[in-house]
Amino acid sequence: MKLHRLSFSSLLFPFLLLMALALGACSPQESSTSAAPAKRELSLETVAAQAKGFSAGALMSTHIAYVFFDAQCPHCGHLWQASEPLHKKVKFVWIPVGMINATSTAQGAALLTAANPVALMSEHEASLLAGKGGVSASASIAPDVEKAIKANTQLLNSFGVEGVPFIVTKNLKSGQTVSRDGAMSTTALAELLGVDAP
Repeated sequence: MKLHRLSFSSLLFPFLLLMALALGACSPQESSTSAAPAKRELSLETVAAQAKGFSAGALMSTHIAYVFFDAQCPHCGHLWQASEPLHKKVKFVWIPVGMINATSTAQGAALLTAANPVALMSEHEASLLAGKGGVSASASIAPDVEKAIKANTQLLNSFGVEGVPFIVTKNLKSGQTVSRDGAMSTTALAELLGVDAP
């Protein structure tokens, strides 16, 4: 009988993958060796002014929740589904970033430029969560759209955030700016937003 030796590295990757799944957020697969930039203060005004995303939900609402997401992140798909029952109460602005792989940026660009991004996002997340990889997207991205997604990613990183989904909003009941990373249930999301759960 032949015995196979397991190396530390072969055990480490599955452990880290399980930890990421347990935490309910996705983060970049490649770590940067360069020094981290100085962290800036998280501000709704900065996100509103600088991030480029698409809107879903109560489009005329003044209660806005900004969600940074990566199109290849299944936790982002779960948050999308959790947000759908709240679409009558809150305007969500979904901000694509490119953190996980090259497909992240291509699919983010397809969502950002879609004629009906909400319908495409629902289709995409259903496909992603079914293990089918999401909607197909061209690798050829308009330079201004690619630049916008890179800027979204840099903005997210400038706040010291390294995982998605990441939501920043004002709690309607307390009036305080709140943020959280990771997927959550509709009830937990409603509590974060300060609205009644459906």
